[in-house]
Amino acid sequence: MATTITRVAHACALLDFDGRRVLTDPWFSEKRGYRRGEPLAFTPAELPPLAAVVASHDHYDHFDVDAFAAYPDRSVPFVVKRGMGDKARKAGFTGVIEVEPWESVDLGGLRVTAAPAAHGVPEVTFVVQDAGTTVYFAADTLRIPELDEVAERFPPIDLALLPVNGLRIRPLRRQVVMSAEQAAELCAVLRPAVAVPVHYAFTAGPVRDRLFLGYDGTPERFARAVARHAPATAVRILPPGRPLTLGGAE
Repeated sequence: MATTITRVAHACALLDFDGRRVLTDPWFSEKRGYRRGEPLAFTPAELPPLAAVVASHDHYDHFDVDAFAAYPDRSVPFVVKRGMGDKARKAGFTGVIEVEPWESVDLGGLRVTAAPAAHGVPEVTFVVQDAGTTVYFAADTLRIPELDEVAERFPPIDLALLPVNGLRIRPLRRQVVMSAEQAAELCAVLRPAVAVPVHYAFTAGPVRDRLFLGYDGTPERFARAVARHAPATAVRILPPGRPLTLGGAE
C-alpha cells in the first residue's frame, strides 16, 4: 500500500493512505498578523474526498474552521482536542469527535490516536495509522518528555511531521514551539524512517515579528541537525503541493 504526503501550507498536510486521506490542522485563509509565508497548495473546494480531519488546538492557523467550511462534505469525521467540538459544529461540521491524549478513534480502516502536547493552550498531537503505516503529526508542540512515549507505544514510525521554527513570545520571553534542533533530538527518540519539517514559513508581519514574535528555525537547519542526532532518518523538505510517496522518489 502506498502512503503519500502533500503539504498544503504551514502545519496543514494531506496524508493519503492509498486513497484514504487525512487532513491535518486546516488553515486556508489569512488575516492581519497571520501570514503563511508560502503558497497554498489547495483551497478547501479543491481538496480530494477526505476520510478524516484532525486538528490539534484552537489557534486560527491550525483550526481555520470558518474557511474550511467551504469543503463540500461537512459530515467528514473531524477529530479534535476535547473542548474544540462546539466551534467545529457551529461551522457546520457534524462528524466531530473530541479526544484527549492516548484516546483512539477507528474510522473505517484508519486509526487516529491523540498524543500529548504543550503549547500554552490545550493541545494534542496525533498518531495516524492505516494498514501497517504509522504517521506522527506533532502540530506545533514544544519538545516535552511526554513525547517519548509515542515511540514506546507506536514502533516503528514511518513518517514524522515535526514543527521546527522555535516560535517565541518576545514580551514573555517564552518559547512555545520546538526548535529545529529540538525536533531533530525528538527524531533520535521517535526514529522515524522519514521526517518532514512543518511550521516554518509563518510570519506575523515585520512590525509584529519585531515586537512580539521571534522564530529562527528553518527546514535546512532541521536537516543538518537530524544528520547529527538521527542519521538513520531521511529528511524530506517539501514545498506546498509537491507529493512525497514513502519508499518512493520525490
